[in-house]
Amino acid sequence: MTGGERSDGGRLRIALVHSYHHTEVPSGENVVVDAQAQALQDAGHEVVVVAQHNDLRRRRRTYPLEAAATVATGIGPDPTAMLRRIDPDVVHVHNLFPNFGTRWLARWDGPLVATLHNFRPICPAGTLLRDGKRCTDCIVTPRAAVTHGCFQDSRVATLPLAIATRGGATGHPVVRRADRLITISQRAADEYLAAGVSADQLTVVPNAVADLAPEPAERTDHVHAPRWLFVGRLSAEKGVEALLERWPAHLPIDLVGTGELADHLERRFADRPEIRFLGGRGNEEVRRLLGRYTGLVVPSLWAEAGPPLTYVEALASHVPVVAFAGNGAADDIARHGTGVVVDRLPDPADLAVALKDVQRDRAALAQRARTTYDQHFSTRAWVQALTDTYRETIHG
Repeated sequence: MTGGERSDGGRLRIALVHSYHHTEVPSGENVVVDAQAQALQDAGHEVVVVAQHNDLRRRRRTYPLEAAATVATGIGPDPTAMLRRIDPDVVHVHNLFPNFGTRWLARWDGPLVATLHNFRPICPAGTLLRDGKRCTDCIVTPRAAVTHGCFQDSRVATLPLAIATRGGATGHPVVRRADRLITISQRAADEYLAAGVSADQLTVVPNAVADLAPEPAERTDHVHAPRWLFVGRLSAEKGVEALLERWPAHLPIDLVGTGELADHLERRFADRPEIRFLGGRGNEEVRRLLGRYTGLVVPSLWAEAGPPLTYVEALASHVPVVAFAGNGAADDIARHGTGVVVDRLPDPADLAVALKDVQRDRAALAQRARTTYDQHFSTRAWVQALTDTYRETIHG
């Protein structure tokens, strides 16, 4: 371990530690880690990703028991040996759940930064949401999550997470060990502050995405042929069922993603031809598709740790957004005027008006979306904020 910056013009050696979520369901965290590695490398830094992969580990019949034991005890795959070979200036932990142990954190004495992509240190479900409503019961006692089966609707699956979070936010191994904790929004920082995390430990660095120039030839006529897009997991906290219940008849919307509600939603809305389920699509394909749509819809019901990556991708592609109030995209829309915010569970008439407003003002909103991307979510701004955080940690 160096514990200090190398003397080659400010070039840093950075180790990113991440347990990759399985690829059957879109994962913004996976995309962020890959994008961050590329952006830092493009800026001249040396980056090594130390990874575990759900897709590989899930092939073993014993995997569910192994993962549960790792989460509950902190004993599991340990990246220390590889980190010592890399000899990084700084280690940046993204996600250890469920394939890395956590006990190694206490033994690692080099500078360490961690990104809190969700609320899992204070909520086994990671969402601060239960039955469609805000829930902070587990900040007081994680046993509540077991009672309600908050993770995967299963008390058995929730138990290891409840054990792991029994010490509260400040007792969580990642929170306790990290020299600096990155949240991707002020909303998330405020949640952790309220849970007892020190303000000196927290810094806000929004996620970014690499620029991808839109393809004008593929754009539709948004005035005469409006079409909307949802991208994300088809799950309760994403609010997609609530959205489709309120969606205007005959207005086309495409839904990209998979999840536990996929079959249910396809059956329930089978008689609505304007609602199309496109299944899972790769991130690059989604980026190419975005510019063809009038706008993106973000109906998430949970607070979210920050604007979802699809929101940032929409901004980069000159695409305005309509969001339900209270989620990360809505926070940013209110701040930068990149679309329209509707009530958390809007009246169908109000939602229809918001969609028409975006269609009418699309040109101006599209330009505002791109300007917001350039100023706040570009890789240039991202790399600067990350490297500033790394150097403050190294020399702090």
